Amino acid sequence: MNGNILIIEDEDAIVNVLTSILIANEYMPVVAKDGQQAMMLLRSFQPDVILLDLGLPDIDGKELLKSFRQTHNCPVLVVSARDSEQEKVELLDLGADDYITKPFGTSELLARIRVVLRTRTVSEDRGSVAKNVYCCGKLHIDLDKHIVMLDGERVHLTKNELRIIELLGHNPGKVLTYDYLIKNIWGEDMPDNNRILRVNMANIRRKLEENPAEPQYIMTEIGVGYRMADESCF
Repeated sequence: MNGNILIIEDEDAIVNVLTSILIANEYMPVVAKDGQQAMMLLRSFQPDVILLDLGLPDIDGKELLKSFRQTHNCPVLVVSARDSEQEKVELLDLGADDYITKPFGTSELLARIRVVLRTRTVSEDRGSVAKNVYCCGKLHIDLDKHIVMLDGERVHLTKNELRIIELLGHNPGKVLTYDYLIKNIWGEDMPDNNRILRVNMANIRRKLEENPAEPQYIMTEIGVGYRMADESCF
């Protein structure tokens, strides 16, 4: 099997679709239809990924996510009909690893599950080895030596540009919100203004991307943040 998936969803029709997709693709799903059952299964089932709906009968999914993150680091993929950018940002800041909006396609769902699984594996592997390296296509980032190479040539970045790309490189495939990046680069006192981040990102893309208007390495999640390409990208 490819992994254990905890589905937290109270609508039978959606549960049936999700379980059918997962079983057909060699995942082991188990279903919780409310928050209380989800907390019990989280301890006993030990899932590799959680698919979390927000509209549960006994608790809002946001509160459940907060509870998860107090004790568990299992990847959480929010699956919800709510699609406001503000809500997506809030959920990612609360600890969700990704967000997919209903209705969704089978290919997109499976791709996002694979990404969060790989992201966790990369994180675990990096915790067990001394060298921290991100590689994707022609881009190579040595996160220990703070060196960025593109097609064998060293890329010269400013201090803040390097810190941005290293934060993203530590979390390949995961969306980092604008607020998260701003606070980690410029500090807690920095006003919540995306302009300085956008300027730095534009400079980074000019240095790394063959076509900055169609980036391969750092993608924009409009209104939410940035996502570094998964290391198995191309």
